[in-house]
Amino acid sequence: MTNGTRTEPDSAYGPGSSDVGDIYRRFLADLFGVMAYGELSAFERMSSDARFSPTLHDRTVLGRLAVSEYGHFERVTEHLVKLGLDPETAMRPFQPSVDAFHDRTRPADWFESLMKFYVTDAISDDFYQLVAARLDPATAELVLALKDAEPAGEVLEARLQQALADDPRLASRLALWGRRLVGEALTQAQRVVLERAVLGGLLQGADQGPYEDGLKALFAELTRNHSRRMSRLGLTA
Repeated sequence: MTNGTRTEPDSAYGPGSSDVGDIYRRFLADLFGVMAYGELSAFERMSSDARFSPTLHDRTVLGRLAVSEYGHFERVTEHLVKLGLDPETAMRPFQPSVDAFHDRTRPADWFESLMKFYVTDAISDDFYQLVAARLDPATAELVLALKDAEPAGEVLEARLQQALADDPRLASRLALWGRRLVGEALTQAQRVVLERAVLGGLLQGADQGPYEDGLKALFAELTRNHSRRMSRLGLTA
């Protein structure tokens, strides 16, 4: 890798019609590859952790959200197929990074699981919204549709607020857990961006200065949004 330029083989992508078109196609393969694997992982963990829910209502809600995540996964993989890309090949480069994040952030109980779902889902939604402004209209429409398809953030936030009201002792533990989660998530995201040039297709033609500035601005905005969400929960980010 040199200055964020991809050096991986082309097996996922197929032929490109031009240099610019091929760069953007490679970018879309990375973007939808990481999105697809993220949605698949969210489905797996939500459906698995739902069985530890303290009430049947909570179990039902998490189960419904898990189904929604799988629906997102199917929409993204269907779009990859329409682009002539193999979903498994597009997802595979991101599997080690995403799995490593989850291995490092194993929740201690159901409430930590809930906070993890809330933080990671919100960061994903923020990322989708921020990158959509730089995509072609058809791709942006799909990305934003995934963000708006299920108000998971609102559901999770309401349940966390209820849990904190029922047991204020959770506040300090969940605040610390939230800080760890956002730190791990943003560190991992930056590593993926740099290693795979996930945003390179959006910033092609820019020199290294503007490229780095764009990354800093992106992650600064993600951090600010996380702080606002923690404030709504009455927690310190």
